[in-house]
Amino acid sequence: MGRIAERFTTLRERGETALVTFVTAGDPDLATTEEVVLELERAGADLIELGVPFSDPMADGPTIQLSSERALAAGTTLPAILELVRRLRARTQVPIVLMGYFNPIFAYGAERFAADAVEAGVDGLLVVDLPPEEAAELKGATDQQGLDLIFLLTPTSDRSRVDAVSRLGSGFIYYVSVTGVTGARSAVADTLAARVTEVRAELSLPLVVGFGISDPSQAAQVARVADGVVVGSALVKYFEKYQGAELLQELGGFVSALKQGVLAAGRG
Repeated sequence: MGRIAERFTTLRERGETALVTFVTAGDPDLATTEEVVLELERAGADLIELGVPFSDPMADGPTIQLSSERALAAGTTLPAILELVRRLRARTQVPIVLMGYFNPIFAYGAERFAADAVEAGVDGLLVVDLPPEEAAELKGATDQQGLDLIFLLTPTSDRSRVDAVSRLGSGFIYYVSVTGVTGARSAVADTLAARVTEVRAELSLPLVVGFGISDPSQAAQVARVADGVVVGSALVKYFEKYQGAELLQELGGFVSALKQGVLAAGRG
């Protein structure tokens, strides 16, 4: 059993929902990302998603687009991110998922990437522009290496897509709570709870919900019906305002508050 499955099993036994946090690797630099990951875990994050910066992040809103631009300007590359994960594995065993676009993986080589990612200590991979019907080559490589390949569902996903994602995915399923790009929203959609409950009943893998969750009360709402809650853009905004020790302190306080919201909503 890998780190992702172990974490969800432990949380399920406690009657808890996972808090999944997203930051862009290399924003503002990889040394800072290393310390940020440790602070996120200390503050209560159960899984960490590291965004792989890309020059054309079509699924991302302006906050994460700017974050990717800062990371790329700092010279962040996919091999450097793998080296970052390798360093982190000497300091933490928190599950780490790389989230990004297929182009950098294609350029790297799918088989080589899957092998190198597992050797570095990556647990899962989420490629936002690679639907299951186009993922055969990458899935073959990740299956061979034991790397979880995570797929997306959206509010418009039909039964056939839910079935495909359930059949082909591993680790967990990522449910996009809103149509459109990433970014904090002022409220959770009224229809979210019913749809997540419906979809979750059809899956054997944990279902985590992300896109638009921006504060502890929204995290608590989602935690009542999902196996995990993802917060990304609301965290990435802190990188626009703070740096150094102040950045770590502010991030830690916000994640602690999110964790308390998630725990307060425990489904038992």
